[in-house]
Amino acid sequence: MLPEEQPRILVVDDEESILDFVELGLTNQGYQVARARDGRSALRQFDAFQPNGVVLDIMLPDLDGIQVCQRLRALSNVPILMLTAKGDLDDKVLGLDSGADDYLPKPFKFKELAARLRALLRRSGCNTGNTVTFADIVLDRASRRVRKANRQLELTTREFELLDLLMERPHQVFTRQQILNRLWGLDFEGESNVVEVHIRALRLKLGDEDRRLIRTIRGIGYTLGG
Repeated sequence: MLPEEQPRILVVDDEESILDFVELGLTNQGYQVARARDGRSALRQFDAFQPNGVVLDIMLPDLDGIQVCQRLRALSNVPILMLTAKGDLDDKVLGLDSGADDYLPKPFKFKELAARLRALLRRSGCNTGNTVTFADIVLDRASRRVRKANRQLELTTREFELLDLLMERPHQVFTRQQILNRLWGLDFEGESNVVEVHIRALRLKLGDEDRRLIRTIRGIGYTLGG
């Protein structure tokens, strides 16, 4: 069960694909999301949206991420997660020195961004909605435990993440590509049937042999609860 008031996150990046990717993931986890593609828009959105957290790319047109971070820090103690170039130590140091609370190199996987953001929000005292329920299933993100009908399930990391994704939005259909992007990343080049394999394993552990809990929507994807 998601809390009534969910954290507000401002996502700032000049790449539309990154904005879409992060917004979809955060929205599916129950966050309210605002987005901006340049530094000045980010500052305007911050004033209007009053976010609980900011995901901020360092490379931006107009004002860059360092300048934006410095201006935000002068106004607020809001948690800021800086996106930096892969392996660029100077960017990381600049980001932290400008007031960022954490950094994440590109390319990144959504699950790491979400985990880092949750940690920052927790430290700031913001409610992150760690427990999710559906029917007789209780999933605790903090302890990474899952119980069904008071029976604890032993899930692999990927099975837990897959169930977490489906439980974020019961009755919403997730396409195979959305699942791949969220759990394995945009640059995944592994087995083509990896989603189907993990769905099958999760159904088995949930006792969902009749496929009424996790339903296959032919030609589209999967949904929890139909």
